[in-house]
Amino acid sequence: MKYTYDYPRPAVTVDAVILKKTADVSSILLVRRKNHPFQGFWSFPGGFVDEYETLEQAIERETREETGLRGLNYRQFKAFSDPDRDPRHRTITVVFYAFHEGFDTVVAGDDADGAGWFSLSQLPELAFDHASILMELLVMLK
Repeated sequence: MKYTYDYPRPAVTVDAVILKKTADVSSILLVRRKNHPFQGFWSFPGGFVDEYETLEQAIERETREETGLRGLNYRQFKAFSDPDRDPRHRTITVVFYAFHEGFDTVVAGDDADGAGWFSLSQLPELAFDHASILMELLVMLK
């Protein structure tokens, strides 16, 4: 049974912070956004949670669709809920992180038109609130 409501509901998304595990954490996987908002900017792999999937299923699916990576060991970091974090509408994201030890080639797909590893010391401008999310996660991981 489906329900309809007289008042708006926020959308739920997931985002994956995938860090390259070396002697120190020095690289992050980012995707270039194909669509608006922030078209052409770099961001974490991620997207909207489908109606009948868990957050864990959504993060696996979104990462696979946008980068080709599979089977990462995700840990949930936290939710970010600033009402203005997405210019389209009210969006709450649950951020997961994982460490990638291999040298798999990443291939952009779905709504990403580029994917690649970036040094944490030379990041491009990030979409949404991803720069502040990354800084908060890196502080937590120290």
